[in-house]
Amino acid sequence: MPPPAARPSRRRLPAALLAAALAAVTLGAPSPASASPTAGGDYLVGRGIADVTGEAAETGMMGYSSFDQKTSGIHQRQRSRAFVVVDRSSGKRVVYVNADLAMIFQSVQQGVIARLKERYGDLYDEENVLLSATHTHSGPGGYSHHVAYNLSVLGFQKETYRAVVDGITDSVAEAHEDLRPGTMSLGTGTLTNASVNRSREAFDRNPASDRSAFPDAIDPAMTVLRFKQGDEDAGAISWFATHNTSITNGNTLISPDNKGYAAYAWEHDHAGVRHLDDTPGFVAAFPNTNAGDMSPNLNLKPGSGPTEDEFENTRIIGERQLDKAREVYADARPVSGGVDSRLAYVDMENVTVRPEYTPDGEEHRTCPAVVGASTLAGSVEDGPAIPGFEEGTRTPVAGIIDALRLDTPSWLRTCQYPKASLIPTGLLSEIHPVTPQRLPLQIMKIGELHLVAAPGEFTITSGLRVRRTVAERLGVPLDRVLLQGYANAYSQYVTTPEEYDTQNYEGGSTLYGRYTLPAYQQEYARIADSLREGTALERGTAPPDESGRQFTFQTGVVYDNPPAGKAYGAVLKAPDAAYARGSTATVEFATGHPKNDVRRGSTFLEVQRLENGSWKRVLDDGDWETTYRWTRLNGLTGTSKATVTWDIAADTAPGAYRIVHHGDAKNLLGKITPFTGATGTFTVR
Repeated sequence: MPPPAARPSRRRLPAALLAAALAAVTLGAPSPASASPTAGGDYLVGRGIADVTGEAAETGMMGYSSFDQKTSGIHQRQRSRAFVVVDRSSGKRVVYVNADLAMIFQSVQQGVIARLKERYGDLYDEENVLLSATHTHSGPGGYSHHVAYNLSVLGFQKETYRAVVDGITDSVAEAHEDLRPGTMSLGTGTLTNASVNRSREAFDRNPASDRSAFPDAIDPAMTVLRFKQGDEDAGAISWFATHNTSITNGNTLISPDNKGYAAYAWEHDHAGVRHLDDTPGFVAAFPNTNAGDMSPNLNLKPGSGPTEDEFENTRIIGERQLDKAREVYADARPVSGGVDSRLAYVDMENVTVRPEYTPDGEEHRTCPAVVGASTLAGSVEDGPAIPGFEEGTRTPVAGIIDALRLDTPSWLRTCQYPKASLIPTGLLSEIHPVTPQRLPLQIMKIGELHLVAAPGEFTITSGLRVRRTVAERLGVPLDRVLLQGYANAYSQYVTTPEEYDTQNYEGGSTLYGRYTLPAYQQEYARIADSLREGTALERGTAPPDESGRQFTFQTGVVYDNPPAGKAYGAVLKAPDAAYARGSTATVEFATGHPKNDVRRGSTFLEVQRLENGSWKRVLDDGDWETTYRWTRLNGLTGTSKATVTWDIAADTAPGAYRIVHHGDAKNLLGKITPFTGATGTFTVR
């Protein structure tokens, strides 16, 4: 906790200093009398991290839209990383969050803002809080309030939604409590071996003036914002554009993918952070930017490039981002400037786009949302989605899919031309929410850096055009404006009008028609003007809270039952007596269903080492070297097992070890009881 505020002087304070003092009192942080701008920096800086891992078994995964991809365990946990920055001269504050999630849906933004208001009143709201996702495709889904994004997950998953919202809120609360006087530094660099353009045909349709900005058809920019509290390093945010899809749609273990690995490796391996400890530590976020057409699969094939092993690719692509980020971090230069933010809700289905933003210099309009035929195929470079629309009709959601077969009216087909229209989700949303209509558009200023928070996946050229528009309106260098993708809501892809015409996957997934991007440019220009001039911005009409209209086809856990003659936690497969470093230990336990308790902020497993007569945890289910798998043995009897593997690293300390499993079991009356099981002792030599 911050030290107590010093007793204030009876002298009259200057207005700016008084504002900072009031802000500090609100925060419970040191007042200017005990932490003046000359003692620690011009900002108050706080960082926080919390678990957002949802249901680890029998829950559809979010990202690839595959009905067959359901969670079966954990490779690494998903986490939310938060930073709070307060300008001590003005008292203004902003919150930046990056979470190991596929998307930030409007449901999540609404839930988090509501939780923050419960805790802090009007201190934090949708205007000064930016929520972003890394875009991992290996986490449980079902936390949207829109049918299109819950369909392959078989509906809304309450416990996963709760884990996401509560985890993000906890990370912000932790950053709030961590506020200390601090400084920020900013650095930029280039990384050319962690992405490839997966839609080159569409990219090549753009004018030479755009293509020349990306000679290799990738956005190689790495931007790092470094935080210090006093003289101590506190954290970093490292932006880089690449899809978080090194792991394929054949995987069923929860994983934060390449960006999550980069964050974990910096925190755990370099900064010594242990995520289950309560002590604050270095927080390293690796958010995405305009990654719509950027793939980490360098061979343009799922799970391929640099190697043919998807988990090794995850590590390598993550490590390349980490190495470049640490290099840029070391050379970052101090920045100054205040913090500020503006947000407006825009009806993206009904924007009249002025001629100065359109390619032909004519006025155009956006359209009610339509999902194009090419969307269902997915991106063949990162992972095909639904193999055939007819296959979906054999699932429990057949009735919903049939209902989505509404003919697209001719006027809407004309508006969306040349898209091969498939599902007019904008028209269907008049009956039930299928895809979003009113979206939050936000620009956040953190010192010299300006983040254009975008509720979708922008291609690199789309991102470039938005950045140019905003930089021009703000009068700042282009490299001080970033397109922060996957932020505050999700509305699929945004291509340039030229890219849209190819109707590749990204174009078919651009919901609001050919002039979606020009509409964004126009609206972000309006928001940038308000930010530059310091004027109030008409926020527009926020979308309704759709939490009361959710449904699910997923059955809950009926009951659990251990194998005959065994108790929960009993060892079904014992470890060997000894292992050499570099080998793998595999053990099995009698267990209950992991949906009984997602164990957010905890773990399903521990690797423990015997030290001075006591067992000490050295690894858990958030670590790279371990995996937790759940397997149903008998659906009729509710019998299941947990398999824990430990890939013993080459630098593991020799000694005596054991593996522990934590679980929860549900009886026929619905009572859930936690249990713990442990193997016998084995040695690592």
